[in-house]
Amino acid sequence: MSDKRVYKYSPKLVDEIVVREFNFEFPDDIEPVWIPNNPVKSHFWNGVSLTMPYLEPYLVKTNHDAIGQVREESLLEDIQLFNAQEVAHFRCHRKVNELLKKNGYPIFSEVEKIIDEHYERLAKKKLITRLAYSAGFETMTKGFSLWMTNKRRRLWKGADRHMTSFWLMHMTEESEHKTVAFDVYMSIYGHKYLARAWGVLHGSLGVLGLGVRGMLAAMKHDGSIKTISNWWEMIRVFSQILWNVGPYLFHAMLPWHNPRDIPDSKWISQWIDGYKSLKKGQKIPLVDTNHPDIPVPFEQN
Repeated sequence: MSDKRVYKYSPKLVDEIVVREFNFEFPDDIEPVWIPNNPVKSHFWNGVSLTMPYLEPYLVKTNHDAIGQVREESLLEDIQLFNAQEVAHFRCHRKVNELLKKNGYPIFSEVEKIIDEHYERLAKKKLITRLAYSAGFETMTKGFSLWMTNKRRRLWKGADRHMTSFWLMHMTEESEHKTVAFDVYMSIYGHKYLARAWGVLHGSLGVLGLGVRGMLAAMKHDGSIKTISNWWEMIRVFSQILWNVGPYLFHAMLPWHNPRDIPDSKWISQWIDGYKSLKKGQKIPLVDTNHPDIPVPFEQN
């Protein structure tokens, strides 16, 4: 390991990374346009969901390949828990994606082939490129977690409770393990700033691009892409992403970036605390998307 390394492990912001079961029982007839009268938003999230059964195993495999070069015991434990969370994520996304295909969007199978090929090619790259991609993507999820929880009233009002609950729980866990991919990269290649900075764009835009490809395929399939109002909605959604997530990507490209500097939203902290009140085996309650505040689905003390 290089004597130029500038990284030193420091504690996480959370007490622990918790591996939870996504025990949502999605209806077999779930509507793929699950945000009312908004195929753009619905298919954007559906498109991102398509990437997860390919992206997240890639993240797990990349971490596994890096373990032999990691010396910090605390980080090795974090990697194990990060990987376990990601496995739970992609299994649930795979279940959701199969329902979306069954309920009117078999076109998603064609998009999945493209995504699979993307990660097969990426898996052949050098470890530094793969770790930078992973750390870069995890940077984007931090921006998304804050946007999706802080602006939840605007994003999720009236949306399907199962899909909304799933996405918000996923983003909560992304925030919970937000330091891990960065720490793995820094523990091995901390002296190589430019590769990490490029990884922010490579990972974030790579995943977003694949998600948008899925969105456009779905909109072409159901004809919603022909509507001018939906083109305006696409512009609005992409503008919201740029405005709400862009600053976090910029911050992540700075030489002194550390995800520990970015606190979690109040909603995320409340969700993590509320989850502790569940008894073993108890199903995670769904959020109420018709409530004006869309609070966490647990009783608050």
